[in-house]
Amino acid sequence: MQPMLSISGLGKTYAGGFEALKRVDLEIRRGEIFALLGPNGAGKTTLISIVCGLVNASGGEVLVDGYDIVGDYRKTRSIIGLVPQELTTETFETVWNTVSFTRGLFGLAPDPAHIEGVLKSLSLWDKKDERAINLSGGMKRRVLIAKALAHEPKLLFLDEPTAGVDVELRQDMWNVVRSLRDDGVTVILTTHYIEEAEQMADRVGVINHGELILVQDKSSLMLELGKKQLFLHLNDGIDRIPASLTDYELDLSDDGDELVYTYDTRSERTGITALLGDLQEAGITFNDLRTSQSSLEEIFVNLVKRPT
Repeated sequence: MQPMLSISGLGKTYAGGFEALKRVDLEIRRGEIFALLGPNGAGKTTLISIVCGLVNASGGEVLVDGYDIVGDYRKTRSIIGLVPQELTTETFETVWNTVSFTRGLFGLAPDPAHIEGVLKSLSLWDKKDERAINLSGGMKRRVLIAKALAHEPKLLFLDEPTAGVDVELRQDMWNVVRSLRDDGVTVILTTHYIEEAEQMADRVGVINHGELILVQDKSSLMLELGKKQLFLHLNDGIDRIPASLTDYELDLSDDGDELVYTYDTRSERTGITALLGDLQEAGITFNDLRTSQSSLEEIFVNLVKRPT
């Protein structure tokens, strides 16, 4: 199946010589939620801006639903919806008129039923007659999403969509994103709230210093790069790890009350059974145990710390 977005050898060098993107290759599947993660200045917004026609690339090719963003720019812009990071909704028009006008910019006939559905899905219906400039920051963010959905895009970019939004509004927005994905809309998001990417995304891409360093299914990424740890709370604290247990590479807490064993979940044997037996042989007993899996945030931090 043809990808919704195909990026080949995409580069961007600004006039001062700064290379914001370095030959990025990326394919986005239809109907997926793709999270693009990276530190500030990594190239996320530059990549989005090029795809959306706001910035010219220095090289490479971008196809949206099979259409070239340069040669078929009118067609590709009609396919794309963009929710920018900056709050730009300072209009004195009402919410209804603002969103309806955006639909008209794409040459589409008025569709009050669609606009009503979008506003209701974003909990904006009771604000439809208010001037956008008078809304709170969170509500303005919702209006930006409504504007991006006004022309029924197939590909939706969300650039830090929940920045500055309270928890309740954030959850509402992610419910909308899920429903859009269920309706076949492809969603690409950038976020500083990595727990959202962990919760929402089907695949994750990590970009750093203009290079796409990893693209992988979220579940396989966490399995491959995540660490599983077993925490054993001891009945009696110890000063040091016995020599008979050195092969397990255990970590001892500062107070000597807890042992931590890190293991690979992909291995045929985790070594836990042998460890428990050897602990008993060493006369070390415990009264509680728990396990912990690396979070996507920990994996992300480790990836961007790698030398490039």
